[in-house]
Amino acid sequence: MSVSMTLSNQLRRKFSLAMSEMYREEVPQYGTLLHLVANVNQATLDNNPALKASLDHSQNLQRLDEERHGAIRLGTAKELFIMRRLFAIFGMYPVGYYDLSVAGIPVHSTAFRPTDSEALSVNPFRVFTSLLRLDLIADKALREQAQNALNTRCIFSDKLLDMINTIETNNHLHGVRIDDFIEEAINVFRWHQDALIDGTLYQQLHDTHRLLADVVSFKGPHINHLTPATLDIDAIQTLMPEHNIPPKAVVEGPPPRKVPILLRQTSFKALQEAITFLGDDGLQQGFHTARFGEIEQRGIALTIKGQALYDTLLNKTRAHIIPAGDGSNSQEYMAVLHRIFSEFPDDYTRLREHDLAFFHYSLTSPQTDQTLGHNQTIEQLIERGLVRYDPIIYEDFLPVSAAGIFQSNLGDEQHQDIQQGSQQALFEEQLGCSLIDSFSLYQQQQQESINECLAYFQV
Repeated sequence: MSVSMTLSNQLRRKFSLAMSEMYREEVPQYGTLLHLVANVNQATLDNNPALKASLDHSQNLQRLDEERHGAIRLGTAKELFIMRRLFAIFGMYPVGYYDLSVAGIPVHSTAFRPTDSEALSVNPFRVFTSLLRLDLIADKALREQAQNALNTRCIFSDKLLDMINTIETNNHLHGVRIDDFIEEAINVFRWHQDALIDGTLYQQLHDTHRLLADVVSFKGPHINHLTPATLDIDAIQTLMPEHNIPPKAVVEGPPPRKVPILLRQTSFKALQEAITFLGDDGLQQGFHTARFGEIEQRGIALTIKGQALYDTLLNKTRAHIIPAGDGSNSQEYMAVLHRIFSEFPDDYTRLREHDLAFFHYSLTSPQTDQTLGHNQTIEQLIERGLVRYDPIIYEDFLPVSAAGIFQSNLGDEQHQDIQQGSQQALFEEQLGCSLIDSFSLYQQQQQESINECLAYFQV
């Protein structure tokens, strides 16, 4: 860890707010989306006092307005290695491995995010970070051209690299102004209208895979989208067209439930943006489509057993029907999804009893008489009303949903049969560290809360 947790939390909050402000300036629809999400969240809380009380008790209410995740796509192992070092200063660490080649997308990914309960409650900013896999591109000559283009760029300024080195060496920010550091970091993720390549190469990359063109063509890994969190994604999906925001056909993830699980996501279509290409006879004008808006609703984190049940039901659904990109079968798909997922328990009591989800345990009252629970098990404390349990929020991503969002904004025709195969060991080598297992984090978070409750009654 480069700096103290308190400082990294402060830096991450400033970083996420600055990122949000930058993206609002670059993509005005994002500002409209924030306004819509804020209104829906407030209406949901007003109409559901029990939900508001639960969120307030678990300290998840205070983070709702700041909740965001972003997504970037990197081109080289060197970029990934330095990005890992930058994110570590913000208290964001690589959790999980996502192999999107199984969906015909030539990348593998991780999510940089806070891993500590306290840090998550302060600011849960996450960045889903993908690394291009040129080895999955069949055309050898095009691979070499793409690699050559990537080798000409440096996405980090010399000033930012010096700051990272200084912070890592000293384990603090002495000699580095916070505002300067945030500004240099934000510049990495800005949109660049000028392409690094000519229009002919861009078209070849685009025709092979739109993501390939998006990663290779520009000076940096422009933030692809920023995603605010809502308490009612179905309301957002319904209201988006009224605000001139066309949503994707189907909300990705599990169906609507009384008790939300994992992650549900929707988005609006990617924007067409003017860009300038290099050319032998001067600059050439063109267009690029990649950046879009996304909204998410997060539910409870599932155990390995719960995740296995979710995967089984999703696979069963998709064996019946695959949602069409044009929305032509969206009603039929949702009906099948609802029917098959009726097997998944839809209340916290059964989720806990069947060990399907993770919970945070706490005292029902901070003034509880300690002698009332002496030598009691956690189950006995719950039965006696001395301890309560609340859902632990899912902080990660669903590979199938991530692929669905990618495809809906790259063009569904971009799904290709490419060489497949996990390269997690190589990814970790390029990253410069091991990836963190998300299930272990949730298990640790749950066990620590149980231990705190039991320790309180050891008098």
